[in-house]
Amino acid sequence: MMKIKKGDTVEVISGDDKGMRGEVHIAMPKEQRVVVSGVNMVKKHQGRTGNVRTQTGVIEREAPMHVSNLALVCPHCDEPTRVGYEDTPDGKVRRCRKCDEIID
Repeated sequence: MMKIKKGDTVEVISGDDKGMRGEVHIAMPKEQRVVVSGVNMVKKHQGRTGNVRTQTGVIEREAPMHVSNLALVCPHCDEPTRVGYEDTPDGKVRRCRKCDEIID
């Protein structure tokens, strides 16, 4: 189970983009990876594929990152934090470990 979901703001805690923040666009729980906007940019050399209109040349896009390289940014205290879970009558909710506020 991943503690980071689509729409969350995350901060990179290791790697070339350490310290950068962005929003999660795509979450892939089976692969334990997420795509973050503006982070882990790679260049893809795109060629023409038949008669289909595609963008050709060198395209820069975001590549998936492993969730272990990211930390969720708490919307209340605006700091990267670990995530805890709490059972409520409505179900499980995520909780910030630093300020003890409910995240969603």
